[in-house]
Amino acid sequence: MVYSVVLNRFTEMSRRILGENLTGVYLHGSAVMGCFHPTASDLDLVVVVEGEIRRRDKRAFMAEVAALNEETSAIEMSIVRRRFCRPFVYPTPFELHFSPVHLKWYRDNPEEYVEKMQGTDRDLAAHFTILKKYGAVLYGEPVEAVFGEVPADAYRDSICRDVAEAAETIFTDPVYTILNQCRVLAYLRQGLILSKKGGGEWGLGNLPERFHVLLRRALQCYGTGTGMTVDREEGAEFAAYMTEQICQSPPQEGCGDGGF
Repeated sequence: MVYSVVLNRFTEMSRRILGENLTGVYLHGSAVMGCFHPTASDLDLVVVVEGEIRRRDKRAFMAEVAALNEETSAIEMSIVRRRFCRPFVYPTPFELHFSPVHLKWYRDNPEEYVEKMQGTDRDLAAHFTILKKYGAVLYGEPVEAVFGEVPADAYRDSICRDVAEAAETIFTDPVYTILNQCRVLAYLRQGLILSKKGGGEWGLGNLPERFHVLLRRALQCYGTGTGMTVDREEGAEFAAYMTEQICQSPPQEGCGDGGF
């Protein structure tokens, strides 16, 4: 199923279940940054509502999200109340969240999932930043009317937390870790907001040549949606170097023009 059909179904379902409580449905991530892969990429969505969601509506929403996720591209989504989007609140409270890694939990105990899947999520600072720069409105009000500015220190904290375990994840999820570390460093050094693909390309132009073979492999695997294995010594050296560079980089006060 092509992802435009998935997005249409998700949007229709959001309108039907959430009704007048729905402010808008917004797409971010690889699908709006020019590097979506149908077999490897998630469809990243933020749903904004005006007020609290009734438990029965959460159950109905999750049932359809899970069913859609099982038959097509992976969906990752968060439902957030409008008052936490503008002005932006960090860490950001959310009403409901779903990721493909949670599918088994939901299937095993949907009531528990719906009850417990709410709280705060620091990742939303990064998601909102991407959304404000590249995002698409699938339904509802314009992005600039709903989402306020994400402070640079909140964005920095969000993306740096995402690479904190790189020494381990470079072996369990090497493509994501390698490219993500690159885009984090690109932001910290130059204020650039990049996709994973853009991060890898930035790395080829800005990191030591000894890492270029690894970067090219990661970019190739990302582009084709294939898996990647990393030599222990090579992976450890890259993760250690990037972690040191990220920790040493001073805060950016603003964001650059970015790119794909």
